[in-house]
Amino acid sequence: MAEKSDADQPSPASSAVKLKLRAEDAEDLAVISAFLQDALVPVAEMIFLPDEQRFVLVANRFMWERPPLGKKGHSERTLTGIAFDKVTGVRVRGFERTECDRILQVLAVRAVPGSIIFEFSGDDAMRLETDQILCHLEDIGEPWPTPWRPRHALDDL
Repeated sequence: MAEKSDADQPSPASSAVKLKLRAEDAEDLAVISAFLQDALVPVAEMIFLPDEQRFVLVANRFMWERPPLGKKGHSERTLTGIAFDKVTGVRVRGFERTECDRILQVLAVRAVPGSIIFEFSGDDAMRLETDQILCHLEDIGEPWPTPWRPRHALDDL
C-alpha cells in the first residue's frame, strides 16, 4: 500500500466545519473563551459602535478543535468575527485603540458583574461594559495551515 503524502490529504477548507456560537450567560461565554484562546486580534480590527451599543472584532483564531494536518503536523487558523450587543462602553489597559499596527493575543474572555473582560498576553486587557451577555461568534474565512502552534508554560510540565 502506498504511503499518503500531504498532497493526498483532503484540503483543510473542503473538510472544515465553520464555527457559529452564541453566548447568553457566563457558562456560554466560557465556551467562546476556550475557542478564542490564542486568537490574534489586530487593534485595527476592533470597533465600538456606541449608537448601536455593539462591539465587533475580527480575530485570527487558532483552531484548537482541529487535529494537526499531514506529516508536518501543521495546525490551522481561520478568521472569526465576534459581536457583543448591549455594550455601553469600552475601556482598555496596556494599549491604545489608536495603535492600529498592534496585535493582541487572547488568553481568556470572562464575565464579571456589569462587564465582559478580555485578557490578553502581556497584561493587556479590555472591558466591555454591559449588563447583559449577548455575544455571537462566527468563522468568516477558510482555514489555512500554520506551522506555529501556541505553547503555554503548562505544556512543559
